[in-house]
Amino acid sequence: MKINRAVVPSTNSLLAIALVLSTAGCVSAPPPAPAPVRTLPPARPAPAPQPAAPAPADWRDLPQTPGTWTYAAGTARFGQPGAAPLVSLQCNRAAGQILIVRAGSAAQPVPAAITTSAQQRPLSASPYGAESLMIALPVRDSLLDAMAFSRGRFVLEVNGLSTLALPAWAEVGRVIEDCR
Repeated sequence: MKINRAVVPSTNSLLAIALVLSTAGCVSAPPPAPAPVRTLPPARPAPAPQPAAPAPADWRDLPQTPGTWTYAAGTARFGQPGAAPLVSLQCNRAAGQILIVRAGSAAQPVPAAITTSAQQRPLSASPYGAESLMIALPVRDSLLDAMAFSRGRFVLEVNGLSTLALPAWAEVGRVIEDCR
């Protein structure tokens, strides 16, 4: 058997190993990626003011005028509780008429109209007292029945005043029936 001799590295091989190990430590790690630059979104100009919503093309699309109907002594009144009524329906038995009184004023008669689900009619509103305009209809006028039985609402327009979309509640029909 042969005896193994310990292998003693030569000086040249030791230098080669030292050189390899020393250069391995000199290799640097790749540089870190640059931090992302945070950019702000571009400044937005202030939004332009919105134009006023166009008036609905169909009277049935008008928002209902805020308020409620109340009935007392042959008169139905529509408006906000605690405020003067916007509209009232009154029976004038002596003249055989229903008076539709609208809050507002004019120096002379002005065009008006009432629109229901069954009919529309141009009318005239005359000054009535200091702060009201009045439309007088015969007690048997079919427009009164159309107002009472309109599908949900009817519209009262008076030239120079805001358009009112009024609910067709029982108070309207009660004034008409009580006056007939």
